[in-house]
Amino acid sequence: MLEEAVACHGGKTALVSGDRRLSYTELDESSNRFAHALLKMGVNKGDRVAMLLPNSLEFVIIYFGVIKTGAIAVPLDTNCKVAEFIPLFADFQPGVLVGENSTLKPLAPVFPKLHSVEHIISLDAEGEGRFLSYREMMAASSTKRVEVRLESEDIADVAYTSGPAFHPEGVVLSHQQLVTEAVISAGGFQQTDKDVVILFALPMYHMFGLVAVLLTSVSQGSTVVIVSGTGLSLGTFLAAIEREKGTMYLGIPYTFALLVDLAEKEGIKHDLSSVRLWCSAGAPLPREVAKKFKLYYGADLADVWGLTETICHITCPPLDRGIKLGSVGKVLPGWEVKIVDNMGKELPPNQTGELIVSGLLMKGYYNNPEATSKVIKDGWLCTGDIGRVDEDGYFFIAGRKKDLIIIKGQNVHPGDIEYVLSTHPKVAEAAVVGIPDELRGEVVGAVVSLKKGEVATEQELRRFCLERMAGYRVPKQVMFLDSLPRIADGKIDKEKIRERLSIPSPFGER
Repeated sequence: MLEEAVACHGGKTALVSGDRRLSYTELDESSNRFAHALLKMGVNKGDRVAMLLPNSLEFVIIYFGVIKTGAIAVPLDTNCKVAEFIPLFADFQPGVLVGENSTLKPLAPVFPKLHSVEHIISLDAEGEGRFLSYREMMAASSTKRVEVRLESEDIADVAYTSGPAFHPEGVVLSHQQLVTEAVISAGGFQQTDKDVVILFALPMYHMFGLVAVLLTSVSQGSTVVIVSGTGLSLGTFLAAIEREKGTMYLGIPYTFALLVDLAEKEGIKHDLSSVRLWCSAGAPLPREVAKKFKLYYGADLADVWGLTETICHITCPPLDRGIKLGSVGKVLPGWEVKIVDNMGKELPPNQTGELIVSGLLMKGYYNNPEATSKVIKDGWLCTGDIGRVDEDGYFFIAGRKKDLIIIKGQNVHPGDIEYVLSTHPKVAEAAVVGIPDELRGEVVGAVVSLKKGEVATEQELRRFCLERMAGYRVPKQVMFLDSLPRIADGKIDKEKIRERLSIPSPFGER
């Protein structure tokens, strides 16, 4: 796909990041350099390469370089803490780890436990003898085409999505699946080589950023503007749209809520007239945010829906027919979605049930056929999402069947946080739920029962969690109870817990 983009658009700008620009030809040649460097160090087809990188030109170069060798790219969440990385590395056993010093150094104490890792490459390793230098590797490598035979069904990517008990599930994706979904996504967005797509506050380790932004743009010869680095702000983002004449922005509800808040407080100070598509995904889009966004910015927000297991989004509003408020649009070509009851029977329009999906599904969870068989049955993926479809074929998401919290587009398993809290020496029992928040979608709330005679503070438990997990997973509120509420069968009553917990909303009363 990249080579075809070079053939059609070789001199055209593929990537922009600040003052740096890469044409499609330069991106192809740079990724060839990295691929040859990997081959030289002994990386083989099927080996896993862990990518612990922020959004950058280097992320894209390294990603394409990895998959050109026939190795498997595994982009990881840079916000994770050491305790979260250990089960990940044990699961997919990478031979190579690539990152920046800032992300690699915290892992240094556990390097001896990462037995599979033979090479650690740092983007800024000069003077760091324990890491290989990315710059030195690139300087000594060749731009020639990489002659490794790849089949369409070879694995290109393992994308980790949240799983229980600190054991996230790796979604296995082939080269063909990624290319096909990129083309489907482009069709839904009516994307062409004239489009300039802005990438802001949407990490490329997340499939929406990787596929809907990067790969979809490569498939069409579009330009991607990466807004990254220190001191990020909405002003930086909006200035990038104005400067580069951006035509598309794909984001999460959190960012659009911030944009609404900015417009209310300061007004709109940038020329955004070049943008033809504003699109939201990753979490439910509050209707109030969509309404206010149209009021202030004069544009509809297109809301789309999908899962990591479906590679990317599988619905999109028909852009030439207007947008139904609250809907995630219609099903894209190549996909089929049904609404079913608890017995698996398809329901008629406007009845609520679980969404199940058939089409270009993941190849399975990495090293976990048991988990795969639980969600894919007779060729249908059981999503755990609850919703309905109207008479016109527009889908609406109403909630979730599974115990999952979605924070700014990130999936979080309550069980992980409950486990961490339970390891605190003063805690007898803990329960975690998602609390609706119009800015972030949801935030984490926890109810804790302490051991007899113990005393603890909310700050103490939050600090304990922050040392062991990514910041967005740490409870925003901790409530102490003598005992946790339970239902008749002895299970913790999470509905009562949700009623007890509350987080003030920046948009006023909920």
